[in-house]
Amino acid sequence: MKIEPTKILVLAILTVFFAGCANALPVRTGADAVKLKKGTSCAPGIGPAHNIGEGDKEKTAVTNKVQKTEEEWKAQLSPEQYAITRQKGTERAFTGKYYNCHTEGVYKCVCCGAELFSSKEKYDSGSGWPSFWAPHAKENVAEHDDSSYGMQRTEVTCSQCGAHLGHVFEDGPKPTNQRYCINSASIELDEKK
Repeated sequence: MKIEPTKILVLAILTVFFAGCANALPVRTGADAVKLKKGTSCAPGIGPAHNIGEGDKEKTAVTNKVQKTEEEWKAQLSPEQYAITRQKGTERAFTGKYYNCHTEGVYKCVCCGAELFSSKEKYDSGSGWPSFWAPHAKENVAEHDDSSYGMQRTEVTCSQCGAHLGHVFEDGPKPTNQRYCINSASIELDEKK
């Protein structure tokens, strides 16, 4: 059976659109990572990618306080946690343990235990990932320019250990209009007692 190129293109576009986020694929890194065209964006509500000049710098300077070897990280983390936090992977939409969690508490970095987000700032964005309108501890969250997958986004990392957490977008609710779209595998909920 031969599939016409236009049908393949339509299927690819629909796949990206319904995935909820541009790299919302099973965790893939390196040579087998899927490359997306420039202008593809994270749904819902994100417009086309914007261009940032090469001279632009990170939004927050980061000095990682927790440093371990790759072997130490692999021994501490599950394979999924390692792929996401240390190799900048992404869990598929609606599969993480916290995307639909309503338990009160503080979300900590799975790598180093730094307090990152709170249930008080968590909301349902419909994206399939835990979403927050602000960090709980701004000093523990760093933002960086990310041009992977042919897009321009803002990556969010733990400023204490450099763990990849997810991305932040400017389509969130008031008062910040921010949507911190975070991988469940990169955080651990410390429930309010």
